[in-house]
Order: sequence, then C-alpha cells, then structure tokens
Amino acid sequence: MKDRISLGLLAAVLLFSLTAGGSRLCAQESPATPPANGQDKPTGTTATPAQNPPASKAPDGATSAKPDSPQPKVEPDDSGQQTKRILWIIPNYRSVSANTYLPPQSFKEKFWLATQDSFDYSAFIYAGIFAGTAMAGKSEPSFGQGAAGYGNYFAHTFADDTVENYMVEAIVPSLTKEDSRYYTLGKGGFFKRSGYAMSRLFITRTDSGRKTFNLSETVGAGAAAGIGNAYYPADQNQWVKTYQRWLSQIAQDGVGNMFKEFWPDVNKAVFHHKY
Repeated sequence: MKDRISLGLLAAVLLFSLTAGGSRLCAQESPATPPANGQDKPTGTTATPAQNPPASKAPDGATSAKPDSPQPKVEPDDSGQQTKRILWIIPNYRSVSANTYLPPQSFKEKFWLATQDSFDYSAFIYAGIFAGTAMAGKSEPSFGQGAAGYGNYFAHTFADDTVENYMVEAIVPSLTKEDSRYYTLGKGGFFKRSGYAMSRLFITRTDSGRKTFNLSETVGAGAAAGIGNAYYPADQNQWVKTYQRWLSQIAQDGVGNMFKEFWPDVNKAVFHHKY
C-alpha cells in the first residue's frame, strides 16, 4: 500500500515538473508582446508619452468607418420606376419615374403623347368596355340596342376619349405652357401617395418646373365635354350632359393617376421587375 502511494506521489511530481517546464519553454520561444501605452516597461528607461501613429491613407474609392460600426448595405433605389405599359395593355407613356428630372416638353412631344394615348390598340379595348357598360345602362336611349346601338355607343365613347386626350395633353398645355406628364412620387404611405395622385388633377408643373394650378386638366376636360355637344343628340339637357361628361373624364383621369403611382410597386412586388 505504501509502495502504491509512493509511486503515485512520484508520478504527480514528475507530471508537474514536465508541465511547468513546457510552459516555461513556450514562454521563452514566443516573442514578447510589446507593452501598451508605454506601461510595464523595464526599469531604468525613460518613459515617453505615447503618440498616435499617423493615420494611413485609405485607398481611392474607400470610405472610412469605425471598426465596430455596422457597414451600410447599399442597394440600388428601384422604387418608382415606370414602364411603358401597365399590365402589358394600358399605355403609360406620360408617366415619369420617381426622382427623375426631364427637360421641358416641346409642342411636338405633347401632341405625340396625346396621339399615342388616343390611337394605341388599348384605346379601342377601353372604348369597347365603356361602350358596353353605357349600352347596358341605356345612358343614351336614342342610340338603341343590338349591334347598331353598340356601334353608336362605341363611336361616341371613342370620340370622347380622343378629344379629351388632345385637349388635356396637347392643346391646353401648349397654350398654358404646362407639363402634361405625371411625375411619380414613389415613396411614403398609401394615403400620402393616393392624396398626391389625386391632387395632380389640380396641381401640375409648368414647362419651367414650377407648381401651378392644373388648367390643362380642368379646362381641357371641360372643353372636351363641351365639344361633345356637337355630336351628341340635341333632344336632352345639354348642360347636364356636359357636366356629367366633364366629371366622368376627370374621375377617369384620377383613377389613371392612381394606377400610375402604384404600378411600380405592383411591378416590383408581383412581377419582380420581369415585366
């Protein structure tokens, strides 16, 4: 029993000696770490105050940031990016992407935009849908029903849209020097952007970029409604019909503004800009 205890003590002493010797050997082989801020220096030397090393010059194009600060993630801002069409059908030529500044429209550009909106293939589809709705509601009983009646509704609806496009987008803006394009807001909440879209019926830009009352929309739509009296039946209250057509055109333009404002968000969220 004593022999076992002696052997155990001897093994413990030997293990401790090997461990201490190995750690001392590692300490001698590893380079000494320089003391920080001039402290813990050997005695007999004069301590000099620590000086900050000169800042290294960052390479061109690099931004300086603290080591512990999170690095910002830079992503391209693709909000409010408009396309030429909405849902592959509706023309969107007058819409301007968010944060985009364009030169003033020329007389030729305003007329060309009105022509594109008026005679695009979607304009015939649009007129066909509204003509069918008007015939179903018998808004003009003198037009009749059937194929002949639908033809009358279609022709008048197409004429209303074409005249309104030229008055709102080309003729009146050229006279008042207003910009007929829709400038997308592209940021903010739903109500803020909806209010902005609807307010564009009454607020627009001049060719010089200043805000002004939208005479192109209010006066242009009213003039188009008045011109409609030349080809609508006269056996009805002309003032009431003119007022109704005027409000109808403004309401349709307001809905169009809503589509233009939120189409970039739908295109991004649903179609992932594959459109």
